[in-house]
Amino acid sequence: MKLAAAISGLFQRGSAEHDPARAAARRLARQQSAPARELDLILIWSVVGLLLLGLVMVYSASIAIAEGSRFTGHQSHYFLMRHAVFLAVGIGLGLVSFQLSMTRWQQLAPALFVAGVLLLVVVLIPGVGREVNGAQRWLSLGPVNMQPSELMKIFAALYAADYTVRKLDVMGSFRKGFVPMMSVILLVGFLLLSEPDFGAFVVITTIAFGVLFLGGVNVRVFALLAVVAVVGFVILIWTSPYRRDRIFGFMDPWQDAFGKGYQLSHSLIAFGRGEWFGVGLGGSVEKLFYLPEAHTDFLLAVIAEELGFVGVMTVVILFALVVQRAFLIGREAIKLERYFSGLVAQGIGLWIGVQSFINMGVNMGLLPTKGLTLPLMSFGGSGIVANCIALGILLRVDWENRQLLRGGRA
Repeated sequence: MKLAAAISGLFQRGSAEHDPARAAARRLARQQSAPARELDLILIWSVVGLLLLGLVMVYSASIAIAEGSRFTGHQSHYFLMRHAVFLAVGIGLGLVSFQLSMTRWQQLAPALFVAGVLLLVVVLIPGVGREVNGAQRWLSLGPVNMQPSELMKIFAALYAADYTVRKLDVMGSFRKGFVPMMSVILLVGFLLLSEPDFGAFVVITTIAFGVLFLGGVNVRVFALLAVVAVVGFVILIWTSPYRRDRIFGFMDPWQDAFGKGYQLSHSLIAFGRGEWFGVGLGGSVEKLFYLPEAHTDFLLAVIAEELGFVGVMTVVILFALVVQRAFLIGREAIKLERYFSGLVAQGIGLWIGVQSFINMGVNMGLLPTKGLTLPLMSFGGSGIVANCIALGILLRVDWENRQLLRGGRA
């Protein structure tokens, strides 16, 4: 497998550079495979860092919950083992996604998007979709649950890129270039809000219209969309009591610290306790049944408490590197006139960047509480698998770019 061969090449050392015959053999091998230098090492190591740190922190944040729950059999390692399995499955599917050419992904994009919409419909069928905490977002697949909205993020990036490439000649037209895409995103939004999953709606909308903007949609049309989107989000929040309560709790969490502001107040306490270097790995108090969703939505708060400002900044820098490399890979693809590949790469960068920004903002009290996990790190099978598949596609874009630049065959 190309990606496996590339990653294994990271650890190979030898003296072939000083032997002309062996050096020639290595050059020939490089033309037939994808060696490590033909993949973005900064991207790979940043992702590895986030995945491994996430695995450690999910275990740390979930020990008390796992030990105290009959559902987990009082096994302290319950969430660690499941997260490790999800990670292994995600990496496996990421390797598979790397094997498909971007031409093939473009051919599959419309069908995948339709499949995603159908899954969003199925999850709303009574008795089929699984309801947790008042939200019907999951499909039960035996021992695991699948969250279609996570897969829809990948499908939205692929479909928006394919749509933009197909409509390049009419992207300046509101009726021909913008309205069709807006219609399908509104349909997706309606299904997501019916679950409800407002956070996923925000991320998917950002991905779709962000790709349209990068693809050359009329600036005035995009500005109008931004205004309409803001007004729409305000209306959605104001007409929903529980979303309105979240806004009030966000504005002053200490006014009702045991009610509307409970999650945010305990998250801020965790950040305060962490100071510069944290209280030490495993030493968090807030994860001991004080901070809800410590191993999912509020994992960053546990990182802040145990690893301090240094730990949080490490996470921020790693995410910034992933997003920066995604946009760099996308820009390189567009220079090579591989527009679909470039827009997909930038769409993935938008997804990871926006979702991580929202999650961090919620944890720090900069944004109202939303049900969004921290990509690549938080516990959750569907999220981890979707992230790994997306990164496999991103690495495929990078590999094909490098093959073209060296005159090879992508």
